[in-house]
Amino acid sequence: MSSRAYDALIVGGGHNGLVCAFYLARAGMKVRVLERRHIVGGAAVTEEFAPGFRNSTASYTVSLLRPKVIADMRLHERGWRIVERTISNFFPHDGGYLTLGGGTARTQAEFARFSAKDAAAFPAYEEALERVAEVLRDLSLKTPPNAGGGWRALLAAAAQGRRVAGMGVEAQRDVMDLFVKSASDFLGGWFENDYVRAAFGFDAVVGNYASPDTPGSAYVLLHHVFGEVNGKKGAWGHSVGGMGAITQFMAEACVEAGVEISLDAPVAKVLVDGGKVAGVRLESGEEIAAAVVAANVGPALLFRALVDRADLPPAFARRIDGYQAGSGTFRMNVALSELPDFTVLPGRERTEHHTAGIIIAPTLAYMDRAFTDAKAFGWSREPIVEMKLPTTVDDSLAPPGRHIASLFCQQFAPVLPPALDGTTRSWDDVRDAAADHIVDTVTAHAPNFKASIIARQIHSPLDLERKFGLVGGDIFHGRMSLDQLWAARPVLGHGDYRAPIAGLYLCGSGSHPGGGVTGAPGHNAAHEIIRDRSLFGRLFARRAA
Repeated sequence: MSSRAYDALIVGGGHNGLVCAFYLARAGMKVRVLERRHIVGGAAVTEEFAPGFRNSTASYTVSLLRPKVIADMRLHERGWRIVERTISNFFPHDGGYLTLGGGTARTQAEFARFSAKDAAAFPAYEEALERVAEVLRDLSLKTPPNAGGGWRALLAAAAQGRRVAGMGVEAQRDVMDLFVKSASDFLGGWFENDYVRAAFGFDAVVGNYASPDTPGSAYVLLHHVFGEVNGKKGAWGHSVGGMGAITQFMAEACVEAGVEISLDAPVAKVLVDGGKVAGVRLESGEEIAAAVVAANVGPALLFRALVDRADLPPAFARRIDGYQAGSGTFRMNVALSELPDFTVLPGRERTEHHTAGIIIAPTLAYMDRAFTDAKAFGWSREPIVEMKLPTTVDDSLAPPGRHIASLFCQQFAPVLPPALDGTTRSWDDVRDAAADHIVDTVTAHAPNFKASIIARQIHSPLDLERKFGLVGGDIFHGRMSLDQLWAARPVLGHGDYRAPIAGLYLCGSGSHPGGGVTGAPGHNAAHEIIRDRSLFGRLFARRAA
């Protein structure tokens, strides 16, 4: 064992790991973060992918980071800035386009081009979604009640359920709809036009290997709107300096609080002695002692690879075997000589639609076909593509006059099905072909796109797993379905960040409230660790035992 003793070790230096480390250190604990890569930040990093071109390598846009975390870590005071989108999204389609955002009145006017009924329905839809999103914001920084947790869990359940119980009947119906219905069914109850439905339905398939027709997909739509930017609820923005700016400032806050951050320090095993955590073993063979280990890796990676199965209760191990991970995401970064020139909105000079999320997914039927194609063939004949052009709002990321594009693509099978002749395929065999297909999809809408590419960086689902530890390329660390949410994330009975091994905690997106750059799992896990170390926590643990 290492001669240096720590109160807590954090496995993984992603944003949630840094948030957890910060709060623990601020409470007086001696904390060390162990990051396997050469750079801190996990999937929220900014890296040079071609000479002179930098971009957010994986995570690429910001909204969900909780204001409390931002304030406590003094991120804005450290220099972090967010540029808001004038309009949120731009949807080109055959013969036209639709834009979303810019305020209620502007969105209504846009919808009126397609349906007067949908334009009239929009304010009520916006209000209904915001009512439910506000509940999620409130619950995101609260530990879920733990099944089997006795009176303490009952009190927590009553307190958290009071917010929903106090809503009007119609609002409670909206809650039920959003948690159990498909996005298609939910949106069909509000809007009649295919393009308008797709403008909202896209959020239901982001990071979700499913069809908008899949029951429960409406919740994923909701999850993407509970954030805020600069106090504007539901807004999305660009982190100046890329997403890595967030985690670099977080690391600065951690170091100031006394956290030790180790890079190139991959963890091979969580050490357990007598049913309690004893520390970790690095891939180098070094063993580091600590009574607390907080894992910022997904449950699938933690419990299937880093913890010996013999150290887990059999029933828990069986449940983890069935834990669903794999979001079907394919991620590319592209260096460009010029901005895309869209057929439906011509021009290579920066205009408003270049600063938005540019989404190629015109209808819910298109999104459904993308999923069914991926299941059958590995990826879609018409893939779902969201393109961001960060240099239109942050020219520090590329040489003068040049640009970068973030391509965030959905419905690429986490594990490829066999080829038609029955042979096994790997993403290593077809990643370039898939990338070419994505480029061709964008070029069909912006004819100059392919010719403008200077360089590209490709991350297939397998690449995302290898590079960032995202099993199945799952950006959420696990499927966001009703059976893997709130008190059941990752497994019912362990939704309070505590693993079934004393001293082992989950502090990443595989715990409540789930995926995205929120900081909430790290915040909540830290507070449970601090609670367990307190006199009250120790007394409670002895009585429960």
